[in-house]
Amino acid sequence: MPKEITIFVVVVNVIILLLIAGIILFVLQHRKRRITHTKELLSTQLEMQQQTMQYIGREIHDNVGQKLTLASLYTQQLAYENKAPQVNDKIESISHIINESLTELRQLSKSLTDDSIADNTITALLQKECDKVNAAKKCQVHFSSNQVNVILPYQTKSILVRIVQEFLQNSIKHAGCENIDVSLSTINETVYLQLKDNGKGFNPEKVSGNGIGLNNMKKRTQLIGGSFRLHSTPQTGTKLNIEIPLQKKQ
Repeated sequence: MPKEITIFVVVVNVIILLLIAGIILFVLQHRKRRITHTKELLSTQLEMQQQTMQYIGREIHDNVGQKLTLASLYTQQLAYENKAPQVNDKIESISHIINESLTELRQLSKSLTDDSIADNTITALLQKECDKVNAAKKCQVHFSSNQVNVILPYQTKSILVRIVQEFLQNSIKHAGCENIDVSLSTINETVYLQLKDNGKGFNPEKVSGNGIGLNNMKKRTQLIGGSFRLHSTPQTGTKLNIEIPLQKKQ
């Protein structure tokens, strides 16, 4: 009897262990499917977003832009035909406003239809963002990268560019910094992005105005399976480290 009881207990324990192992395996597979599904949704959303922006950009250029151009021509004709100086001054003011709006709309249309993210490497894209800030001469941005032949998918490049743009804007507006360092590297199938400024810093637990920007950067990083680490204390500047694992089919 004791031997039979021992065998029974062992069998029961084995069954319990198998059930536990099965539950763990089911949970892991379910989580893996959710992650895969989330990534597929992200890719689809980004593609749809890109197509929508391009459509809006074309509509602005082809429809609204043409109407404003026609309105500008009409005001010029009115100014030419009208002989009253006071009326002409008002017409010229209206024409000036229309031309300014037309210029802004053309710039917006160009930015919406621009496919530079798909056509350029991540190194070229980030270098361009740093050059824009340097051209404004508000602070000095130093960019370094060991990225040469690494090919990243569109959504990864797009999110990295948005994160760098957000960090640069926050550093300029809120940190009062003189220097910003942007570093991009690839080591052991992982992309590392480090952003650092020498500004006044802040307490991350007490953010207010720029809290939305920080949350957006964090959410964007998580959407592509990356890790987000922010370190900042008053008077010491701010450092952001982003790590994104490369997919095998890149």
